[in-house]
Amino acid sequence: MNLHTQPALVHERLYLRSPQTVAAARHFTRDTLEVWGRGDRDGEVLLCVSELATNALRHGVPRGRGYLVRLLAFDGTVRIEVHDSGPGLSRIGERPPGRGLLLVDALADAWGVLPRAPGKVVWCEFRLR
Repeated sequence: MNLHTQPALVHERLYLRSPQTVAAARHFTRDTLEVWGRGDRDGEVLLCVSELATNALRHGVPRGRGYLVRLLAFDGTVRIEVHDSGPGLSRIGERPPGRGLLLVDALADAWGVLPRAPGKVVWCEFRLR
């Protein structure tokens, strides 16, 4: 994302540490894309939201904490960000990514990990057709 570009649309929701929140994050994303009229790649976007939320729960959300799903739409692109408060940036450099991140890599047009205090933000972007 060009940091000088202001997102046209932003929607976010905080989720508690619970496996049921993965489905809730997926529904939130689907509903947001529908309201925004940006659903032309919704299957890919929803799968990536599920994978990033699952990874946050498994590896990035300590007990008693939650994670944030932020959706942004700008310049014909939808960006998903999953913010967690866990340690580390990613295991990508240390060993091959897990199946979830391999799916994100295959489906998204771009993705990455950014530091956050505390924790990290794992993001992916989809250019709309």
